[in-house]
Amino acid sequence: MKLTVLILPVVLPVLFWAWYHYYKDRHLPEPLGHLFLAFLLGAGAFWLGKLMYVALGIFDLRLDAYLLAETNRGALLLYAVLAIGPIEELAKVVPFLLVIRRFPEFNEPIDGIIYASFIALGFAAVENIFYLQFLTSGEAIARGFAGPLVHIAFASVWGYYVGCACQERRRLWPTVMLALGGAAALHGIYDYLVIAMPMFALPASALLILLLWLWRLFLIRDLDAASAGGPASSQERS
Repeated sequence: MKLTVLILPVVLPVLFWAWYHYYKDRHLPEPLGHLFLAFLLGAGAFWLGKLMYVALGIFDLRLDAYLLAETNRGALLLYAVLAIGPIEELAKVVPFLLVIRRFPEFNEPIDGIIYASFIALGFAAVENIFYLQFLTSGEAIARGFAGPLVHIAFASVWGYYVGCACQERRRLWPTVMLALGGAAALHGIYDYLVIAMPMFALPASALLILLLWLWRLFLIRDLDAASAGGPASSQERS
């Protein structure tokens, strides 16, 4: 396989989005080592998700989504919302809960989005490498640039709300269940649109991601402004 087929769809999007999120958190940036660890944990989360799919197979609950798209779209919707979305978002949130939230530098609302995004980047990078063997060069490039964007958008939902709950010392698990459930449902709906309705997948799925991304942009803008005006950042700039 040509080196450019690997660099274009996998490496370049990861580098771009890593720089983007580090820049967005520039007022009180997280340690690079912690961000890299979050990326590695996200890469491991991909394999955790694979184990969950194996577990579904043990109980005869692992289904062929593309076959369902041809035979039973209702079942595909249920499978996407109750299996695909929950498995992939749960796999990403586990390292966040076990490791990331314990960092001493995890101390402002924007940090939940930043760390969740780096976990999503690691997950998407390994996922794209895994699927390269099944894709043409054009499909690999398209997936390579779309995959990180999509995973970051969904992870930001639970990253923000769970991160806020952690920092505010509120009861964690009700927030985890609600935020994770919302992200998983959105993820499942997205996958359903892409798999079941290829003719309408691009506009419908793009609209869903666009709305999430706009929410995320405005949220990060407000959090970034609050961080820039806080006492800690003022001391940092003086």
